[in-house]
Amino acid sequence: MESSAKKVLIIDDDNRNIYALRMVLKTKGFDCITATDAQTGLQLLEQQGDIGVVLMDMMMPDMDGYEAIARLRENHAMDHIPVIAVTAQAMVGDREKCLAAGAAAYVPKPIDQDVLLDLLKNEFHM
Repeated sequence: MESSAKKVLIIDDDNRNIYALRMVLKTKGFDCITATDAQTGLQLLEQQGDIGVVLMDMMMPDMDGYEAIARLRENHAMDHIPVIAVTAQAMVGDREKCLAAGAAAYVPKPIDQDVLLDLLKNEFHM
């Protein structure tokens, strides 16, 4: 299946973050689906073949974003889907760690909406 140019999966264990991201993206014409844990997010990716990009919180209980990205990259049906790593743990080296784990890009929290939208538009052509 072809990925949708405007469908974004948000995986974050904090509903406030999901709400804020959905509101920003929705006003810009993005279709958002959400998951509050990585396992559910991976299931949604398997079930819906039209997701264009994933916004992945890296610090979640049970399965963190690093493990989730690794699992996504192991699945050949989904390994092409770009993941934007999102984390409040904006420490030196975190960006490199996220990219090394298989993320296509990195955005620290609190998310700068302009940076995120620019990334989606210019890097991922959404």
